Amino acid sequence: MRRDGGNARFIFLAIMLTLCGITMLLSVIGILSPAESILSAPLNAVSGIFTNISISLNTVAEDLNDFGRLNERVAELEEQLARQQVELIQLREVASDYNRLTGLLSYTSNIDNQDFVTADVIAVDQSSIARSIIINRGTRDGIDVGMPVTTDLGLVGRIIRVSSNASQVQLINDENSAVSSRLQTTRAEGSIIGLASGVLRLTFVDLDEEIVENDLVITSGLGGNFPPDIVIGQVTSIRQFEFELFQEAEVRSLVDFDTLEFVLVITSFQPIDLSVFEDEEE
Repeated sequence: MRRDGGNARFIFLAIMLTLCGITMLLSVIGILSPAESILSAPLNAVSGIFTNISISLNTVAEDLNDFGRLNERVAELEEQLARQQVELIQLREVASDYNRLTGLLSYTSNIDNQDFVTADVIAVDQSSIARSIIINRGTRDGIDVGMPVTTDLGLVGRIIRVSSNASQVQLINDENSAVSSRLQTTRAEGSIIGLASGVLRLTFVDLDEEIVENDLVITSGLGGNFPPDIVIGQVTSIRQFEFELFQEAEVRSLVDFDTLEFVLVITSFQPIDLSVFEDEEE
């Protein structure tokens, strides 16, 4: 029985091989072309579907790869932009410092017979009680109490305290500050005082003197506390009341005390002590 089963399988295999050979021969001859066309149509449709699916999957994979590369590129560009922004800010600060220092240098170059020390502002006190700044220059730099402090835009104040490497400057808009001054055009004399609001006021101007708006106010040098002809500010409005002994004016400083970064200390000027003459008069 085993022999019969083996013969049957052999005969079946032979028949199948013969049929395959006949089918291939008929296909080569072309007899099966109509049948192949009928059978290939659904197979081609199925093949097309799988092909389209494969193409779509490849496209999606490529898009995902491109998206990943784009994200990496965006991250790189953002990092470069951040670095460039930091560099731009640094360059702007350097340019700003250069412009301010150039202004100070130009100012000092146009003034004869005066020595200056440039200082950085390292602290600010703009409270209503006292208005002052701290600079990074002291006795070892030749700074002494009473020395005037200015910028290329005008008078800032004077030194009131000194240590070896720092000094405190009383601003001219401090309530306890008073600067002998005069109007540049009319030469009318008065005194610049600071108010609680932080603004400047020109006071003690004789009633018969003329005050003109927009006229510059400069130091007069009277009293010996400041050298003459340093710009203090500009007249913005005039205050004149009936029965008052003097007339007054509001003055706007050209210096922005809130944004001071560099100042000049006039080291060649020493305040004059007039108290000895006052004692002799008494």
